[in-house]
This record gives sequence, structure tokens and C-alpha cells, in this order.
Amino acid sequence: MAREEQALLSTEIVNRGVEPSGPDAGSPTFSVRVRRRLPDFLQSVNLKYVRLGYHYLISHGVYLATIPVIVLVCGAELGSLTRDELWDKVWGEATYDLATVLAFLAVLAFTISVYIMSRPRPVYLIDFACYKPADELKVSKAEFIDLARKSGKFDEDSLAFQSRLLAKSGIGDESYMPRCVFEPNANCATMKEGRAEASTAMFAALDELFDKCRVRPKDVGVLVVNCSLFNPTPSLSAMIVNHYKMRGNILSYNLGGMGCSAGVIAVDLARDMLQASGAGLAVVVSTEAVSFTWYPGKRRSMLIPNAFFRAGCAAVLLSNRRRDFHRAKYQLEHVVRTHKGADDRAFRSVYQEEDEQRIKGLSISRDLLEVGGHALKTNITTLGPLVLPFSEQLLFFAGVLFRHLFPSKASSAAAATPGDASAAYIPDFKRAFEHFCMHAASRDVLEHLQSNLGLRDADLEASRAALHRFGNTSSSSIWYELAYLEAKGRVRRGDRVWQLAFGSGFKCNSAVWRAVRRVRRPSRSPWLDCVDQYPARMDA
Repeated sequence: MAREEQALLSTEIVNRGVEPSGPDAGSPTFSVRVRRRLPDFLQSVNLKYVRLGYHYLISHGVYLATIPVIVLVCGAELGSLTRDELWDKVWGEATYDLATVLAFLAVLAFTISVYIMSRPRPVYLIDFACYKPADELKVSKAEFIDLARKSGKFDEDSLAFQSRLLAKSGIGDESYMPRCVFEPNANCATMKEGRAEASTAMFAALDELFDKCRVRPKDVGVLVVNCSLFNPTPSLSAMIVNHYKMRGNILSYNLGGMGCSAGVIAVDLARDMLQASGAGLAVVVSTEAVSFTWYPGKRRSMLIPNAFFRAGCAAVLLSNRRRDFHRAKYQLEHVVRTHKGADDRAFRSVYQEEDEQRIKGLSISRDLLEVGGHALKTNITTLGPLVLPFSEQLLFFAGVLFRHLFPSKASSAAAATPGDASAAYIPDFKRAFEHFCMHAASRDVLEHLQSNLGLRDADLEASRAALHRFGNTSSSSIWYELAYLEAKGRVRRGDRVWQLAFGSGFKCNSAVWRAVRRVRRPSRSPWLDCVDQYPARMDA
């Protein structure tokens, strides 16, 4: 157990400079910082989640097992007959009458109809739009600290801490923030400021979406809005219905407090409602109010969101109408959701509370990377059987069985050769997906994800570019990443896109999309003025 705990720790030597006074004056000093890191979750896989993934696969594809058997049996029977014998059996020995033929055709038509009607309709993504704030809301890292100092809300230690976070965050100098958070001695977390920020972002994204798709707001049958921290009354979904004068029987939902992974949850809810109601069109809006995450106090765990979260919003149009296939960009293949809220550490890893001075903020636990790693392990273990090629599944499942049937041999092999791939086979997710949209939380998280999943720099280019250009835009970040891939012209017909997000609760959710056509470079995108400068700009 001690060895497992030690494996989750990383050490870092921090140079503290020359000691100015005391018995060690004039001597260089340093300190050793010990941190928890993302666990190597693919080296320890829980068998029950692999079993769950195969259960999903079999329950949705039982016909894949039955049809080959039927074909094999019929083929063996017919293969034993010559052409003349088969002709005699069909036309010579058999006697037909009109009633028999009609009854057979009726049964066949009924069976095919039941099969087609019982299958859920495919859900298509027609198009989406990402909000690009006005240029006056751009804030560089140096300007961030300068404005924060002028606001008078932080002492020098808090400013220095946020400056260090920004330096290693992976965020560039062109992300966006509402200026109200920097107003001197003013409370920015007000209902007025929250409504103004949310409405500006949502309406801009929706205006672009409706214009691009040539859809009237009254045609939308399902509306799902997710915003974690800002939840006014009337709700954000009601604000949209009121602004666009949507129809009275619209099915509207407002998801609050569900963190950065709520975008995938909103897509899942919209899909279920489309299947259940036959509404035809659904709109999903994912956003976050930065002013409500702003913390003007001194507790360091609550200062972390200040440095990472930025303004952003995405609006997505979904359809389950078959006629929309020809204008759709993607088809939704899988949604896999994982919730680790039963564990107390996971539940409190991202926690909204008040500090000692009764100032409200979002606290980020030191256990976040470890908690996130376990949630990711569960999620990808369930997702693997649904998306991995059979060869990868066979090797992966054989390794899982070996570790569970012979745990002592597996642990000794892993200890003897910790870096050997034979100790535990890691599936190659690059064989399942052409594109990866990992939630752009921070540079550190993306580096750990790349290392554990065995991805290349090119696989996480979209995530790093979105983090650098727009910052952590919470639940909408996966859509800015997909917009980046489209702006680069990389999405071709048949490509599969993996959107993975994680957030408070603690939750980890995946959505898998398949491109139904080649996605050409869009004429409207938040990336058009800068996409050609990436990925070079991230290294500048």
C-alpha cells in the first residue's frame, strides 16, 4: 500500500534564492515540493468496468452475433446441394399458392418494420457555434496581475501565487474576461452582472447558430442549457425562451452545479429527449459565468479558478430527423458517463464554499489529479470495448484477465519492469479515433493525459491551442477544440472524434462523434483570424 501511495507522488526541487539573513545568510537555499500526480490508471483496470463496456456492446449489437450464425447454418445447408437439386427443391418439389406467398410477405414486412421502428433514431449534429467575445475583453497575463493589483482585492502573496499559476497554466495573452471582476472594491458576483455576462455570450452564440443552420427559434423542440455556478430565477433556459419567443410546448431544461463535464451531460439529455418525444430539433447551450467563479480572498485553493477560467459559450443544434442527414456534420455514436460522487474525496475535490472571511469561492483540492485519474480510468475502461478495434480489445482484455487471475505474477512483473509494456497492455486509442478533444483544464492535466493515454503531440494540438487562445472555458472548451479542427480542415468523412470532459462531482464523461461528410473550413469561426498561427504560437 505504501508503494502505491508513493507512486502517486511527484517531487520538485524549488530554488528559493540566497538567504538574506539568519545563520545561513548568503547561502543558496531550496525546498522540495511533493505533489500528487495523475495515477497511471491504465496499469490498474477494474474488471467490472470492462464488463460494463462489453455489456453495452452486446446489448446494442446482439444482431452482430446472431446474423453470422444464421448465415453460416443456411450456407452450410445450401452448400451441400448442387444447382439442379436446389432448383428442384425451390420450384419442383415446393407447391405455392397466393395465400401462402402473401402471408409470407406480410410477415416479412411486419418483421422488418418492427426492427426499424424499434431501433432508436440516429442523432445528428447539424452545426455548432462558439462565442468570441469582443476584443476589449482580452486580458494578457501581465495585464491580469496589474488589474488584479489595482482592484485592491488581493495582497501581494495572493498576487504572486496567481502569477505563478498563470506562468505555467498554458494560457496565452489573448483570452477573455469580464472587466467587472477587476473593478476596485466592488462585488462582481451580482445577479445583474451574471445575467449580463450570460446573456451576451448565449445570445451571440445562438444568433450565429440559427443563422448558420437557417433554423427559426420556434422550430426547436428541446432546449438544454448548462451553467454550473450561475443559476438565476427565472433560469437561463427561460431567458433564451423569452428572448427568442420560442414556442410554448418546448421541452426546456437547465443544468446547474455539474461542472466542466456538463456539456456532454447536456448532449446526452438532449439525445434522450429527442428519442422520447420525437421533437425533431434540439439546442444545447454550454456556458459559464466567470464573474461567479471570481474569488477576491486569500485562500490558495480558491484562487486557482481565478487563473484558469475564462469567458466562453457554445451552442449546438442536434436533430433526429432522417432528412437532416444530408446537411449534418456528425452523428452521435456513444455517450459514456462516469460519476465518482460516492467517494468523499472525489465529492469534495471541486467544492463551492466560503473561506474564513465568509467570502464565497470555488475550492480546488490537491487530490484533484488523483481523483480525476480514477474517474478517467473508469470511463475509458467502459468506453474501450465500444470503440477499440477487435485486435486491441483482445490484447487489452487478455492483459486484464491475466492481472485478475494471476495478481501476484502481474505485480511482480510490473515491479521488475516498471516501464515495460508487457507488464500491462495499454490500448492504442489512436486506432479508434482520428481526433481528440480533451477538456482544456490546464497544461499540467493535458500533459498527464498525453502520457497516460500514449498520445502524440499532434493528438492534443486542438486542446492545447484552445487552452492557449481561449483559456479554460469550462464545459464549452471541447467545442472550441472541435472548431479548431474544422478551421484547420482536418475532419473528413468517417473520422471519429472523442470529446472527453471532467468536472465537479466528480464526473468524467465521453462523447463519440462520427463525421458523416467532409467538414470544410467554415466561413464563421472563432479561429479564423488566428488558426494559421497555431501550433507555432503555443511554443512562442
